[in-house]
Amino acid sequence: MGDSHSAAIIFGEIPAWAEEVALTLLKALRERDPYTYGHCRRVARNARLLARAAGLSLREQIIIEYSSLFHDLGKIGIPDSILLKPGRLSPSEEAIMRTHPVKSAEIMDPLARVPFFRTLLPGIRHHHERMDGQGYPDHIQGDNIPLTARVILIADTYDAMTTNRPYRKGRAEEFAYKELKQFAGRQFDPHLVQIFLKSHPHWGQLEEEITEGFIASHFKRAA
Repeated sequence: MGDSHSAAIIFGEIPAWAEEVALTLLKALRERDPYTYGHCRRVARNARLLARAAGLSLREQIIIEYSSLFHDLGKIGIPDSILLKPGRLSPSEEAIMRTHPVKSAEIMDPLARVPFFRTLLPGIRHHHERMDGQGYPDHIQGDNIPLTARVILIADTYDAMTTNRPYRKGRAEEFAYKELKQFAGRQFDPHLVQIFLKSHPHWGQLEEEITEGFIASHFKRAA
C-alpha cells in the first residue's frame, strides 16, 4: 500500500478549496524567498526520514513532513531588510525574525477546520522551542514540546548550518553533527539527535529540481 493511499485512509479527503489555498501559499513562499522554499522542502524530507528512523507511525511521519513544509511560511511577512540581510541581525531585528513561527501558524490557521491541517499547527508554532526552555515563542521545555516540533528542529537546524545563507557559507556536515551532539539535551531532544547522527549519513542528498509540478504532486500525497 503506497503512502498516498495510506494517507487518504488516515486523514480523509482534503477539500478542493483547502488544497488550492495550501498550494497558493507554497507558491507564494517560493516567489517571495526561493531559499526558504527550498529549505522547507529539504527539512520536510529529512524530518520525515528522521521520524521513520525513530519508529514513528505513518500518521506521525506525514504530519511531521507537512508541518515542516509549512514551518517557515511566516517568513513571507518578514521585511527583506531582515530576511535577506547579508550580515548578523541586531537584537531588534532578531526579535522580529523570531515572530515567524507564530506568523506561520497564523497563516495556516484558517485551514485548521480541515483535520489534516489542524494536526500541523503544533509543529509549525513550536519548531524553535528548546529542551531547556530557552526557545521561542512560548518557552516550553522538555517533553512538553510537541514531538513533531522536536523532530523538525533537528532537521531545520542541520539544514540551516549546512546551506549557504546571506551572511555565511554553509558549514561542513561534520561541523553540523558536532553541534547537534554538543547541544543535545539543552536545545535538542538527545534521543532524536542520537538517531539522526546514526541515520542521516545513509539518506543521501535531495536532488529533485524545484518545480511547480513538484508542489502539486508532493502535496497530493497527503490527499
